[in-house]
Amino acid sequence: MGYAVTDRWSIKSAPAMDAEQFQLWQALLEERTGMTLAAERKPFLETSLNIRMRELGIASYDLYYEQLVTGATEARAMEWSVLVDRLTVQETSFFRHPGSFALVQEFVDRFAAERPGGATLNAWSVGCSTGEEAYSLAMLINERFAASGKSLFYGITGTDISLPTLAKARRGLFPRRRVEQIDPALRAAYFSDADGRHQQVAQTLRERVCFAYLNVLNLDQAPMDNMDLIFCQNMLIYFRRWRKRQIVNRLAGRLAPGGLLVLGPGEITDWQDPRLERVQFADTLAFRRRQ
Repeated sequence: MGYAVTDRWSIKSAPAMDAEQFQLWQALLEERTGMTLAAERKPFLETSLNIRMRELGIASYDLYYEQLVTGATEARAMEWSVLVDRLTVQETSFFRHPGSFALVQEFVDRFAAERPGGATLNAWSVGCSTGEEAYSLAMLINERFAASGKSLFYGITGTDISLPTLAKARRGLFPRRRVEQIDPALRAAYFSDADGRHQQVAQTLRERVCFAYLNVLNLDQAPMDNMDLIFCQNMLIYFRRWRKRQIVNRLAGRLAPGGLLVLGPGEITDWQDPRLERVQFADTLAFRRRQ
């Protein structure tokens, strides 16, 4: 069953979901993405679904749900990708949490000091959204490796569940107002004017960063392994406590000995893994894999 996009827009407000409908949509979202939608987010879900339903010419939540669950496989997968993009919060920025990036800088400097020339640092940005986090890591690592005087290499993988978001990340094209928040020296080194309103990430960074689809429910199937740095911030807040622990346990298993796992401060509490030790650094939540 395909989806026919319509231009017939209604000015009516989004119809209210009944309790059973909301529970169905909550369950579908958690089953497929692991993310939970609290009761107070019901208006957000109603509005987001209703906008997409109007675009498709679908009259009811039940019909849209049925098409997502039982429609033709290819059309269903494509539509689910669009919907996930609408429902996932993509608030991000370059160098969003300074404390965490200060820790990463210290880690990269130590890596450069201890490793011989020709060594490669492998980093992973989990839940990378539109790419600001991954490109921030690339700028930092590139700068610190250049300062080391050694011939060192790095690669960064950014993963996310939203295909439209990943497409934006690959383009490396950002509104000027976002780029203006970056240190002027970094901005001059790694960005160029695109069309007056946007800035383009330099090719030297883009060739070091790749973006790939990944649902964190399927971390056990992810090819990333033996990572020196895993950066996962502002993502765990959307999951239940037991799911958070499952995710970070699996991320811990993907670290190389001595590798660093950086999480968002306050995103998980009372968690520990015998393979890791807590890193004491101001305003951060990070762990190092034991050697």
